[in-house]
Amino acid sequence: MNLLDNFRLNNEKEDFEQVNQNIQHGVEFKGTNLWILIFAIFIASLGLNVNSTAVIIGAMLVSPLMGPIIGLGFGMAINDLSLLKKSLISYLFAAGVGLVTSSIYFFLSPINEAHSEILARTAPNIYDVFIALFGGLAGILAVSSRLKGNVIPGVAIATALMPPLCTAGYGLATLQFPFFFGALYLFVINSVFIALATIVTIRFLKFPLKSLPTEEDEIKAKRIVWAVVVVTVIPSIYFGYDQIAQAKFINKAEKFIDLEANFPNDYLLKKTIDAKNKTITLTYGGEIISIQEIEKLKNKLTSYELNKTTLTIRQGFAYLKDDKRDEQTNLLTIALNEKELNIRALQSQLDSLSFEDSLSMQIYRELKIQYPDLTSCLLQPAINYTDSSAFETWVSVINSSRDWEEIEKIKIESWIKIRMKIEKLKIYFE
Repeated sequence: MNLLDNFRLNNEKEDFEQVNQNIQHGVEFKGTNLWILIFAIFIASLGLNVNSTAVIIGAMLVSPLMGPIIGLGFGMAINDLSLLKKSLISYLFAAGVGLVTSSIYFFLSPINEAHSEILARTAPNIYDVFIALFGGLAGILAVSSRLKGNVIPGVAIATALMPPLCTAGYGLATLQFPFFFGALYLFVINSVFIALATIVTIRFLKFPLKSLPTEEDEIKAKRIVWAVVVVTVIPSIYFGYDQIAQAKFINKAEKFIDLEANFPNDYLLKKTIDAKNKTITLTYGGEIISIQEIEKLKNKLTSYELNKTTLTIRQGFAYLKDDKRDEQTNLLTIALNEKELNIRALQSQLDSLSFEDSLSMQIYRELKIQYPDLTSCLLQPAINYTDSSAFETWVSVINSSRDWEEIEKIKIESWIKIRMKIEKLKIYFE
């Protein structure tokens, strides 16, 4: 069998009339479809409001918004003007319902804070274009195939039509218009490139055209499609480039701070990196940092490709060397620094204990898969004391509902040592 046969689609292609009927049905927004859309909008708005990813995914699965968008692309691909018109009207109607419903919800909601799930939908870029395009290709292939599988729900999640529409409603309700325009632009990106993917796929599958266009009409239609695509994609390229540039700036700034912004007898209390305005603000506590040291630090910016960066040094409490100064300020500074060190030490211990607990749980789960009869597993670090010395080791107690075989004990002990990268282990089997 030819390897290329694995990539052919004609054998699994659905009957044209069946595909057309399914798409025509999905385009309509009345009755059940309309109410499902409204409920999906409320679900998505609630998810955004409480910052719940699971709820937002649920709304995307429920949402019927993909219908009119695929209808737009399908209508253009087969030259079905009536379907194209009906899809466009349904698309605008659905978008309007989404904006109004989500705006009403966020206007009435007592929670007005923009959480991460909202912020993630306000700055689209070129990567969102690729997500929408490949998601649309997967979606229309599933619609056009007899083997649909679970592709459509996955496409609904990946292309995420509902969350940006509801985020735009949030921007309207709270009068935060950058949020409104950013989220609405993401919604348009998803819509345009799902429709484009539909056009390309339907033409590739060579579905029959409903009416044969003249050469002039065909050229005009192509120009309109590509004009919409270009107008949609150009801002996303700029935003994508800007996002990459900001990420690079942040990485360089973090490296500069870690390697260069260290002063004896000073503690970095706070660092603020503004990639958009190319500024770095560092706040220190401890001794006064001299102007010469600050200038020396600023001169090192060029070594990290931060030439046009503005570096600001702010100093908090400092040890005052002048004995004539207020002695209480010196004492307060010392106390604050000691407290900070204690807090860091305690946090380090807490992090260590938390890590050990999570590691023990993971070891238990992995062993449980290998030995279903395992009932419990204790794994903790310890210190082994002798008359002449003391050394660190690990202790493990493993319980099972049956007796352990000797070969199993050896295998488990070796596995734990390799898995945890330790040499000393005292293990008990019960």
